[in-house]
Amino acid sequence: MSGRREPAESAGAGRRRPARERILRAAARRFYQEGVTATGIDTITAEAGVAKMSLYNNFSSKADLVRAYLDDRHEDWLGRYRERVGPEPDPRDGVLAVFDTYIDGADSPPTGGFRGCGLLNAAAEMPAGHEGRAQVRGQKEEVERMIADHVTALLPGRPDTARATARQIAFLLEGAMVRSGLEGDGHCLRDARAMAERLLDRA
Repeated sequence: MSGRREPAESAGAGRRRPARERILRAAARRFYQEGVTATGIDTITAEAGVAKMSLYNNFSSKADLVRAYLDDRHEDWLGRYRERVGPEPDPRDGVLAVFDTYIDGADSPPTGGFRGCGLLNAAAEMPAGHEGRAQVRGQKEEVERMIADHVTALLPGRPDTARATARQIAFLLEGAMVRSGLEGDGHCLRDARAMAERLLDRA
C-alpha cells in the first residue's frame, strides 16, 4: 500500500534468494518508483539478475507478476499492521494504528522516495473494468472492514453511527494517502489521524 520498506542487503545475499523472490522484489521497486506500464520485463529481469525464461517459469505473464505484486504489497501492509496492534487490539487503538502503519511507510520509504499508496498508483494506470482494479478494490475494502469492525466494537448497540463513522474514517484515510503521495511525506496522514481521533471522540 504505502512505500514498502526494503531491508539493506549485499549483492551476494540478493543472489542467494530464490529467483521468484528476487523477481518480485525487483518488480516491486520498479513498479512503485516508475509505474507498472513504464516498467518492462527486460528491466525487471536485469535488476533481479535472472534470465527472462526464469521470470516466465515463475509468472505466466507480466499481468500475473502485477497480480503477485499487488497481493504481496497488501500482505506486507497487513503484516506490519498486525505487528503494531497485537492479537487483541483496543478498538480505538486499532483504528488509529491503520493510520500509523501508513505513516510508518511514509517515514521509511523505499529507495527513490515516497510516492503514496502503491496499490492506488497501480490501479490508476489500469482501464475501467481491469481485473487489477477489482483486486485493489477488494484490498481496500478489506482495510475498510477492519476499520468498521473496530468502530463497531467501540460503539456497541449503535450500528448506524458506527457504519457512518467508519466510512468517514476510511475516506479520510484514502484522501490523506493520496495527498501524502503527492507531497512525498506523511504530514497529511498525521493530520488525518488527528481528525480521525476527533471523530472517534465525538462518536
